[in-house]
Amino acid sequence: MHEKKEPWIRLAKRDGMEGWKVWCIRLSSFLVAVLLGGAILRMIGVNPFNAYYNIVVGSLGKKTALRQTVKIAIPLLGTALAIAPCFKMRFWNIGAEGQITAGAVAATYFALHWVGKVPAPVLLLIMGLAGAVAGGIWALIPAFFKAKWGTNEILFTLMMNYIIIGVVKWLQGGPWEGRKGSQLIPMFKSDAVLPKVFGVHCGWIIVLILTILVFIYMRYTKHGYEIAVIGESENTARYAGMNVGRIIMRTMFLSGAISGLVGFIVSSGANTTLYDGVAGGVGFTAITVAWLAQLNPFAMVAISGLLAVLEKGADSLQTLLQVPASISDIITGIFLFCMLGCEFFINFQMIFRKKEGHRKEATRP
Repeated sequence: MHEKKEPWIRLAKRDGMEGWKVWCIRLSSFLVAVLLGGAILRMIGVNPFNAYYNIVVGSLGKKTALRQTVKIAIPLLGTALAIAPCFKMRFWNIGAEGQITAGAVAATYFALHWVGKVPAPVLLLIMGLAGAVAGGIWALIPAFFKAKWGTNEILFTLMMNYIIIGVVKWLQGGPWEGRKGSQLIPMFKSDAVLPKVFGVHCGWIIVLILTILVFIYMRYTKHGYEIAVIGESENTARYAGMNVGRIIMRTMFLSGAISGLVGFIVSSGANTTLYDGVAGGVGFTAITVAWLAQLNPFAMVAISGLLAVLEKGADSLQTLLQVPASISDIITGIFLFCMLGCEFFINFQMIFRKKEGHRKEATRP
């Protein structure tokens, strides 16, 4: 029988890596992204140094730009916080987009029908609670099916995004349509709009408070411990007497509630109305934020800010340097790819096959 040939290259999971090496890899990946992005900009005739300067200035250089950057970061951070407990439990919640939309729908109902009936602070509180409950219920549906019948949560949560978006489209052209034939829901009145603090709606305060609460919940509470145990091994959790199905549903309700609260913040703070694209894709981008942060809520603050700078700065490339929108998206994609790719080299190592002569020499008695 022929001896099975060892593969030329194989992967092995690292037991651990020193902190300074981890940050060296991350810094290197960032520099690679800068170089690749610069090469693409040079190919289309744009000075890379000028382009990167405009990205920074266009996102942080003026008060108005900085406020827009913060507005972009708010839902990213809030949604990353929402999905972190699920991912820690290895329940892959890909439905944050729909849960945000469900929360926005519930908040919009009260914004349209309760204005003038209660004081503005009470109305905003009701809208926030309604958004959280609606998002939680929307997330609880796939969690129940997973706990009861073991359904695939990735497909279930993903498909539910399109259902709620379809509901919003129906509302736009039906019961909540403003001017006949406009296919638009009316703008919220001032009582239903979040107040501004330092020029930005107070949603940034809400998500920063949530950052602290989620960190404490995941790190120092019994619920957080149960989530971590289930993430390591469901069998171990069951052996320890944990009700895995109940914990899954509880965690998903919490995740959906935070996403629904983000929906309220976006609809009442940033858009002041509801439309089918209210989530704006943050439900998917937040997955990147959560993974890059290693599910650490405080790291999510920095990464959400970085991605917001890239997104706002990419917009400035279009307006100031006339760079096509597609190129701006490519630059952003390169940065995301490199930032995610570096985690591969942090967690895995590549082992190359030794030469035949060296191997025989190594095995000689």
